[in-house]
Amino acid sequence: MDRVFITEHTVERFRQRGIRARDVRHAVHGGQIIEQYPDDYPYPSCLICGMTVEGRVIHVVMSDEGTMSRIITVYFPDVDKWNSDFTVRKERN
Repeated sequence: MDRVFITEHTVERFRQRGIRARDVRHAVHGGQIIEQYPDDYPYPSCLICGMTVEGRVIHVVMSDEGTMSRIITVYFPDVDKWNSDFTVRKERN
């Protein structure tokens, strides 16, 4: 990945959630891919579990567009939907 593109809409959404751009960079560079979505359209994407600068867990969904990637969304994972380290989804009842 050479470049990462973030739309204004995405920036606005993660700011509304109290997430800063440096937190997203920190999570992407230090996190791990926990899910892959090879059939996503128009580009494959993945879910990265990483940490903010302050050590809070965040999830980053980003596309893989060859020499470029796009941040699709960033959020704090819900404890009701994820296991204790936020890397595996809980099964739905």
